[in-house]
Amino acid sequence: MNDREQILAILRQQTRPADHPAAWQSRRQFDDLAQRFIAALTEAHGEVHHVDSLDAALAMLGDLLTGLSARRVAVNADSPLDATDLAGRWPAVQWRMAGQENDDLRAFCAAADAGITGADALLAETGTVVISSGPGKSRLVPLLPPVHIALASTSSLTTDLFTWTAARGQAMPSSLTLVSGPSKTADIEQTMAIGVHGPKRLIVILYGRGER
Repeated sequence: MNDREQILAILRQQTRPADHPAAWQSRRQFDDLAQRFIAALTEAHGEVHHVDSLDAALAMLGDLLTGLSARRVAVNADSPLDATDLAGRWPAVQWRMAGQENDDLRAFCAAADAGITGADALLAETGTVVISSGPGKSRLVPLLPPVHIALASTSSLTTDLFTWTAARGQAMPSSLTLVSGPSKTADIEQTMAIGVHGPKRLIVILYGRGER
């Protein structure tokens, strides 16, 4: 037995049962999660469009793309985007879905007019959009184009980050992007500048009637 094995053997002998802490219970309570999320994100210079259904959300997405004169759009393979015939709906747009092409996604996002994602969660407390990376989901899509559009159901609303992580019941992804409004920075005189290090606009299309 080498030194490493001896140390591990000693540590195993010292193990003892321990009580796990109780599940996280948020101290924050909001009467309407959707209303709170919209207010918090709006205060952070984000934009929210709340509609009743997915069909209405896709119609709103089309209106936004027309208003942006978007010609190149990067998309993450999030639900419901991965099941939507984007090219069929908007044939004038050049689409690029993460993980489905062999060309340079970074170069496409750098020249794209907008990036569209879903959302793993919407945090009502701070107006934050939680986006995970993984197969078909790249951090370049929400961070590199000048406009980030997130399509999310009210079912993804939750109180805060701790409540969401406690309720997941599975391992966390390798990377999470937390977006609370457009990119913001300030110089030494605390003069706020928007869009210097990321998207100038964050637009959330929230669909569904229920608050959760």
